[in-house]
Amino acid sequence: MWIAERWNDYEVIDCSKGEKLERWGDFYLIRPDPQVIWDTPKVHRRWKHPHGHYHRSAKGGGQWEFFDLPQQWSVHYGALTFNLKPFSFKHTGLFPEQASNWDWFSHEIAQAGRPVKVLNLFAYTGGATLAAAKAGAAVTHVDASKGMVGWAKENAKSSGLEQAPIRWIVDDCVKFVQREIRRGNHYDAIIMDPPSYGRGPGGEIWKIEDSIHLLVKQCAQLLSEHPLFFLINSYTTGLAPSVLAYMLSIEIASRHGGSISAKELGLPVTQTGLVLPCGASGRWSSQVSSPSV
Repeated sequence: MWIAERWNDYEVIDCSKGEKLERWGDFYLIRPDPQVIWDTPKVHRRWKHPHGHYHRSAKGGGQWEFFDLPQQWSVHYGALTFNLKPFSFKHTGLFPEQASNWDWFSHEIAQAGRPVKVLNLFAYTGGATLAAAKAGAAVTHVDASKGMVGWAKENAKSSGLEQAPIRWIVDDCVKFVQREIRRGNHYDAIIMDPPSYGRGPGGEIWKIEDSIHLLVKQCAQLLSEHPLFFLINSYTTGLAPSVLAYMLSIEIASRHGGSISAKELGLPVTQTGLVLPCGASGRWSSQVSSPSV
């Protein structure tokens, strides 16, 4: 398992009864988590005194309950700054478990010794984009939500990366990839963090189990002659790390060699010393032995 254990501004304090108690900077939130199926005593005092609590509804969805939580605040990861705000369906605008991936590909970029062009698909609020840009890459950031791209730009400005070589694109990721193939554009590295389920601008249904392999196959056509890395994230419990590794093997490694690793992502839990699973990632590196971070 790849564990994001280098955070100072974030921690999972405890988790029980379908919920996790988290510290985001100076603020404490309780949010639901489907992985938390155990029933252990909620002894930490912040279980009773959080700054925000997202309550799931039996009918689906849910709503926030706030207690002295600002509309927006910031957390830091190294030199990066992320502006947070609670919004629909329990999210805050950041997936902290991805920090283990940021560390990995930042090392890949820094050690490349050459200019690196990165394509970040389903790029959300820009965590991976900022990490790659900070490491020295030129990044094309693609997300279908104008609001998310705007949020990512705010994070870039807060991180001192306002002038970094980042191309901001509001577009359907699948259609963008198809157009890039026709244009003959290429990238040295590709990052994708697709949703489990979604709809395109024309009502097209995206279901990761049905669509991800074709997208990986198409993205393989966008890789340069000497690609550096390829990263796939998945939050779908039915998509095991070995499935991600298999796709990378047949579509990327078969053409470019290199090495593949795939594992669960996790966050350490302070109260128990255990690790909370948070999805999975598949990594391909052009290096035969790529360091795991």
